[in-house]
Amino acid sequence: MRVETSAAFFLSIEFQETGYFVYRTYRAAYGRTPVPLTFEEFVRDVRRLNEGVIVGQLGAPDRLEANKQAFVEEFINRREFTDRYPFIRPDEAANFVDSLNANAGGVLSQAERDALVAQYTNGRKLILRRVVEDEDFKRLAFDQAFVLSQYFGYLRRNPSDAPDTSFDGYDYWLAKLRQFGDFRRAELVKAFITSGEYRRRFGPQ
Repeated sequence: MRVETSAAFFLSIEFQETGYFVYRTYRAAYGRTPVPLTFEEFVRDVRRLNEGVIVGQLGAPDRLEANKQAFVEEFINRREFTDRYPFIRPDEAANFVDSLNANAGGVLSQAERDALVAQYTNGRKLILRRVVEDEDFKRLAFDQAFVLSQYFGYLRRNPSDAPDTSFDGYDYWLAKLRQFGDFRRAELVKAFITSGEYRRRFGPQ
């Protein structure tokens, strides 16, 4: 029951539209393998998306959408993004779209890619958002984000932080999840909620 409850939070619409949205934004923008963002970045940006949003309350979807728009606007004006993608002339739009698509795993069809290039005059914010919201991208990045959410949610740290010294643990659980194709049979969630590191967060055992 604890495993099912844990997975339910990741699969919830609320998390898919906040935490998973943030994950895909960083991955589309920067690629960064195997993990596109840090725990600190994740917590900060998810808090921004959740600001003023109370699920089930009237106006919550509109507030979430406004938060998303504000987040993406702020994101593309951050120093790291502008350094990576300086001002791009309309005739260079294809390079920008192709870079985001490559970071996302090549999820755009040729028609989708060409349509985004043609829409470049509407701004980089629109293009980034379209890639982030691509359904193929959501499916492609699901497993990686699921494993990372275990580190962020239960251990409250990056996968390569102490006591780990590399991403070997993350890679192991990602490979196991893909091997079994199901978080239950892979015993992924179970391993985190029964780990000594997680339990020690609540005091001596």
